[in-house]
Amino acid sequence: MLSMKGGRVFHESCSNYPIFNWSNMNQAGIVCSALLILLTACGGTEYRIPDLGGLYTRAAMSSDLYKNPVILIPGILGSKLVDEESGRIVWGAFDGTYADPEKPDGARLIALPMKKGAPLSELTDDVYPNGALDRVKVRLLGISFLLGAYVNILSTLGVGGYRDESLGTAGQVVYGNEHFTCFQFAYDWRRDNAENAKRLHEFILEKRAYVQEEFKKRYGVENYDVKFDIVAHSMGGLVTRYYLRYGSAQLADDGSLPEVTWEGAKYVDKAILVGTPNAGSVHAIEYMINGKEIGPFLPKYEAAILGTMPSVYQLFTRTRHKTLLDESVGVLDVMDPELWIEMGWGLVDPGQDKVLSYLLPDVSNPEERREIALDQLRKSLKRAEQFHRAIDISVEPPPGLRMYLIAGDAVPTDSVLSVKKGTGEIKVSEKSPGDGTVTRSSALMDERVGQGEWTPNLVTPIVWSNVMFLFTDHLGITKDPAFTDNVLFLLLEKPG
Repeated sequence: MLSMKGGRVFHESCSNYPIFNWSNMNQAGIVCSALLILLTACGGTEYRIPDLGGLYTRAAMSSDLYKNPVILIPGILGSKLVDEESGRIVWGAFDGTYADPEKPDGARLIALPMKKGAPLSELTDDVYPNGALDRVKVRLLGISFLLGAYVNILSTLGVGGYRDESLGTAGQVVYGNEHFTCFQFAYDWRRDNAENAKRLHEFILEKRAYVQEEFKKRYGVENYDVKFDIVAHSMGGLVTRYYLRYGSAQLADDGSLPEVTWEGAKYVDKAILVGTPNAGSVHAIEYMINGKEIGPFLPKYEAAILGTMPSVYQLFTRTRHKTLLDESVGVLDVMDPELWIEMGWGLVDPGQDKVLSYLLPDVSNPEERREIALDQLRKSLKRAEQFHRAIDISVEPPPGLRMYLIAGDAVPTDSVLSVKKGTGEIKVSEKSPGDGTVTRSSALMDERVGQGEWTPNLVTPIVWSNVMFLFTDHLGITKDPAFTDNVLFLLLEKPG
């Protein structure tokens, strides 16, 4: 058993450990590992939380010239969204005049516009991102309280001496005349991830010029070759990976892919991806079919609302990994719009017409609303398939770029969905190790999944510099002391 004493974890007893059946231990490595764990447990080994301040104070106080500024990129739902016209919070709070998705005006604000025949890039509204969500404000039963979102990552960076620009300019933290070394890239997470990669490029060029000017004023250095380190959580890692490969280049409407130039890598030294669904998550498919309830007493975001958002489709799993199965015919192609029509899923679910009437108030004919919704579905699936091809290509990265992964592998995570014959209903038929949202294999982009033959060595198009696994859930990863310790080491001390 494990017990907590003064912030330390102790093994109290080894009396409940099972007896090993030595005759079944065919591999010496397994035996040695198991025996080591057993002996360690029985010996009363102590697990301590590191003194992070003591470890990293000197590195944190080092000159800004000797450490890269950091950009935090949150995942889906991780940026606050505000309506420019009304000032209403579209996402980031659940009190006051926020956009309630269960009401017509709120549904229209949170959903993206739809128009038959118009490219996804032209379907814009007045909603804009307004900072990464360090905390989410919720009001229940007349009581307001805050839920932590990205405050843990920001705290980690703060320990490392990184001064967040957003917190400083908002007056939340007083930095005096100290130069900011940390930036939050807030983005409209509803939109195509390739579009947001272009915005990331513009953001990096802007911040790079700012940091260069600061270096000139403070150190007399002209046009310093500023490089950034990126810490990206969840879907933010997909934006990062596309950006590194293609820079600001966009996906063409004809389905072709841009040339891999590694344009974005010119401005990045290290990219730390945290819980990123590199091969997708079946949860995205579930939400697109059934909608998503955020939590008890909080509103439901219906499938038709989520169905307007290209980014959610880009979180789908790959058909080749065999994650969506029919009880009788086998593997289903989640990217095939005909499957969605046949099953009556998402935007083409007949039960979603009331929501569509909210989203398309000027269209009175249900059939016409369905045609517009079907057009949005087809465009979004096509773009998602194209985005997947773009980030799945196996390409050797340029020298100097380092890619790190921090992922979970101890929480049983939905990994395969089965479709009930004749009804279109889905159920989870398999679970795999992960963080409760993203499987270990998805984070790794493990191409062995779903294939007939298994090989002992990882097969992935991503060249990882290092991989670290933690034993907690998707957002809990960022609260783990091991996360803080290792991220600070990678940013502050790991040699180039």
